[in-house]
Amino acid sequence: MGGKAQISLGWIEWIKGWLLVLYDILFQRILACHLKNPLQLPPLNGLTCIVTGATSGIGLEMAKHLAEGGAHVVMACRKTRAANDLIQKWQKECSGMAGLLDIEVMELDLLSLESVGKFASAWNARQGPLHVLINNAGIFSIGAPQTFSKDGFEEHMQVNHLAPALLTLLLLPSLIRGSPSRVVNVNSNMHHLGFVDSNDLNVTSGKRKYSSVIGYSGSKLAQIMFSSVLQKKLPSEAGLNVMCVSPGVVMTNVARDLPRIIQTGYHLIPYFLFSAQEGARSTLFAATDPDIPEYCSVLRADDWPVCPYFSGDCRPTNASAEAHNVDSAMKVWDKTLELIGLPSNAVERLMEGEVVPCKYCHQNMTEVDY
Repeated sequence: MGGKAQISLGWIEWIKGWLLVLYDILFQRILACHLKNPLQLPPLNGLTCIVTGATSGIGLEMAKHLAEGGAHVVMACRKTRAANDLIQKWQKECSGMAGLLDIEVMELDLLSLESVGKFASAWNARQGPLHVLINNAGIFSIGAPQTFSKDGFEEHMQVNHLAPALLTLLLLPSLIRGSPSRVVNVNSNMHHLGFVDSNDLNVTSGKRKYSSVIGYSGSKLAQIMFSSVLQKKLPSEAGLNVMCVSPGVVMTNVARDLPRIIQTGYHLIPYFLFSAQEGARSTLFAATDPDIPEYCSVLRADDWPVCPYFSGDCRPTNASAEAHNVDSAMKVWDKTLELIGLPSNAVERLMEGEVVPCKYCHQNMTEVDY
């Protein structure tokens, strides 16, 4: 007889997850004491990087430091005016340096899959290489009621998972042209609290009571699962690696309405929380460190079930037990492709040189050579 299907995370795993978050708050600064701030980057001249959500927080720090390192940076964001104001400010600050920063702004709204399609179409029309895609933009609407995008998806799931997944797949041709290249997904250790039902990504079936923590943690777990499947589907000769990163617990206002033990950690010991600049280090490390491809190759060779994952102290770490559920990951992969309007074999067809139709694009995904 088959067992009853799991519909949520077990209480033991839930408690372990919160303890891990509290551990991060208490000890992350000690664990990261070996890191310089800001993180020293290798020369990035000749590299093109897209950073989503680059007008505030750690995304702002990423864009600024990548550009200062010599990379061509694209700030992909909703607030284009704010982004242009930032660029003007940065250009003035570096006026005494060797040259101006190579940085531009393109509009992208992850609450609209059509906007994602328009962005990808505009970028792919350039026929240029992309070396680093940083899916940084995300939301955590603490304590807010359940809300849905105009595409009909729960907002955490769309902004934190579905839209970045669509963007990543649509930019595969450019990423392959930029090989060796990387996709870095900014994740969270709160994925340890997550559970994903591929048939109920919107959490509307009534099986589980919705909360913002359930919405957020589930979206971050879905991101890891999708990234893990994509990393396995990409042939090693493509020279593209997909990874997830935790920035650590960064100084924000998101702690309200969290369990009291977590609020205590947040408000009584702010010294232990990372600044935005400190929180950007692990993502910058994953995006630029020259030894990352070798580490990814080792995981491939070992047939590791989860994509490379780095903690806020820039060390490889393990994702949650639920993230290791290969069957669930494949279901999330299939459902994600269905929801974002791509065929289930989109990656394979693309790698074989076929043109792949896209529901949210004004043009089809084009073939790539590698």
